[in-house]
Amino acid sequence: MKQAIHFGAGNIGRGFIGELLVQSGYEVIFVDVNDELVNTINERKAYNIKIVGDKPKTVHIEHVRAINSNTHLDALIAAICEADIITTAIGPNILKFIAPNIAKGLTERVRKNQTPLNIIACENMVGGSTVLRNFVYETLSDDAKTKVDGLIGFPDAAVDRIVPLQHNEEPLLVQVEPYSEWDVSRKTVKGEAPKIKGLTWVDDLQAYIERKLFTVNTGHASIAYLAYQKGIKDIYRAMQDKEILTFVRSVWRETGSMLIKKYGFDPKVHQQYVEMTEKRFANPYLSDEVTRVARGPIRKLGAKDRLVSPAVQLIEQGGEPQALAKVIAAALHFDFDGDKEACALRDFVKAEGYGKALAHFTGLAPDSKLYRLVMAELK
Repeated sequence: MKQAIHFGAGNIGRGFIGELLVQSGYEVIFVDVNDELVNTINERKAYNIKIVGDKPKTVHIEHVRAINSNTHLDALIAAICEADIITTAIGPNILKFIAPNIAKGLTERVRKNQTPLNIIACENMVGGSTVLRNFVYETLSDDAKTKVDGLIGFPDAAVDRIVPLQHNEEPLLVQVEPYSEWDVSRKTVKGEAPKIKGLTWVDDLQAYIERKLFTVNTGHASIAYLAYQKGIKDIYRAMQDKEILTFVRSVWRETGSMLIKKYGFDPKVHQQYVEMTEKRFANPYLSDEVTRVARGPIRKLGAKDRLVSPAVQLIEQGGEPQALAKVIAAALHFDFDGDKEACALRDFVKAEGYGKALAHFTGLAPDSKLYRLVMAELK
């Protein structure tokens, strides 16, 4: 049986990537530092995934085991030497911590095994595998780097599946939505691209990254910031508000117009993608807290992130991002006490005003069209 190593035995690892790997004929070795979780996986060697929605079902997953990388590093290195694929779903900030162990495993592997291997970071970030590669290379010797260059690929990926916050009595049970998307760039693949159910190999990953970022993430943030202003507590209830629903559809018309013109997406196919996104947000089983979706407003107001970037690109195409400007203004009003970024944003606005805050956090010039549109919404 083919072997896959997956870093991160949490809900996304088990409920998304692990599921697809097992269904594609791999034994999955989960790598984690949570001793209780590792022991439970090794005791049961199976778990269930509950797919929630209009047609709920339970998927039983077998052929799994786990390694605690803190206490059994030798076992991890041995597994890396024999693995057919390595994936991660641990969070962008944790990649640097697993890199040294991956480097140790790859150093040993390229001495013993000349079979190509691909390592795919399935994180909610742009260029996750490239970031992981850079961390790994920091700890490789020059000799090992040369060998790894020839045998080990780090293809970047874009992933999308809603796995809500949950507390289940069954310790390994994971609840997920029916929809999932896993797009991976074929440009840096070593050897033959692995055939994995649910994984699509693409030539232009950036198109799929921006489609997801500016549809799913932009839409989610738009709903959350408007809902926060209206005192609505969760996304499902926000989707029942006609004003918010009408508004987010306006946002999607703007981002969709930009994406179709930029990447040549079929308008009908893109509209189906938008409608699927709307349906996902309206799933009562997946509803998330508005304040959790809206958290991190400083990051989300960044020049390359989900709000400012599509608006700037639309203007460059000759469009008018009225709805996106309203979302940006709403994000500047997000002052939830339970979020550090929201508090920092609120304090900056109090001290300097909305105009300086807009320029500071978005990088927009005061004489730019988008700056003027957002300021008009703030008055």
